Amino acid sequence: MAERRFLTLADVAEVLNISSSQTYALVRSGELPAIQVGGRGQWRVETRVLEEYIAKAYEKTASALRNDAESTPIL
Repeated sequence: MAERRFLTLADVAEVLNISSSQTYALVRSGELPAIQVGGRGQWRVETRVLEEYIAKAYEKTASALRNDAESTPIL
């Protein structure tokens, strides 16, 4: 089976192990880019965009940990 290009917000929530409302908040804030499709304007996230979001989250976390380590005094 071919990988799907677009995911629903429910699919994204499952991948990230967060609630649908948290996923919707990420999309509405612009943190997770998405498009609206169809007559009812349902949200879709491109698989590639989700993978980029995850990679950036890893980078952001690693940077924050490095900064915390540098600012923590050694006792």
